[in-house]
Amino acid sequence: MRIFFILIVAYLAIKVDLFAAEAGMPQLDPEYWASQAFWLILVFASLYLAISKLFIPKIKSNLDNRDNKIKNDLDEAKNLKEISENKQKEYELIIDGAHKDVLRILFENKNKLNLDIQTKKKNFEKEIEKISEEITSKIIEKISGDKLNESSIKAAVSESSKNLGGHV
Repeated sequence: MRIFFILIVAYLAIKVDLFAAEAGMPQLDPEYWASQAFWLILVFASLYLAISKLFIPKIKSNLDNRDNKIKNDLDEAKNLKEISENKQKEYELIIDGAHKDVLRILFENKNKLNLDIQTKKKNFEKEIEKISEEITSKIIEKISGDKLNESSIKAAVSESSKNLGGHV
């Protein structure tokens, strides 16, 4: 049905004199339609070939290059992210290790200093005890005129230092 309608319109257009063709519009004159169809087909075919053979491959190549670059950039970003996460973990391990080392060193030094302080305190107490014994011996000798034996003086000084809470 469609084809029939097209054929009728084409026949009428060929047989009926068109007013525009008489008025100077050659594109509507059926006499020129064959040459117009030839040039139409030639121009569109050449445009089609130019677009399909020249422009579309270049556009496709650019799109493919862009896609490849994006994929490569994403892969590189993923690799760099993994590397940075690994470095972050290493950094955290190093920081944790350093923190533990600092705590260990502080604990060791604190213990060492406590031992040194205890040793010096004992030495100081011994010196003070010796000095106390000497002073006590000299005071008793000056007061009584007799020299007491050292063991009794030591016992008296030790007992008095215990009564004072261990401090001379």
